[in-house]
Amino acid sequence: MARLRRDLSAAQVAERAGVARTTLIRLENGDGGVSLACLLKVLFALGLDQDILAVAKDDQMGRRLQDLGLVVKARASKKGGVE
Repeated sequence: MARLRRDLSAAQVAERAGVARTTLIRLENGDGGVSLACLLKVLFALGLDQDILAVAKDDQMGRRLQDLGLVVKARASKKGGVE
């Protein structure tokens, strides 16, 4: 949708992103085999790089879920400890 809103052809975006047109079409169709690097290149080509930063912001729910799965050691490590 972002490409169409900008009135850009698939060939134009593919060229700007440095990917094949067929790869761009696969990406737009939701093909899970397209690399994350390709997705990022296309986002940069469309000027959506700020969206990447929004994804990387503090994710409170994700942190809570991550903390629930952390295993706490029962004792301190033996490195540098006082005997």
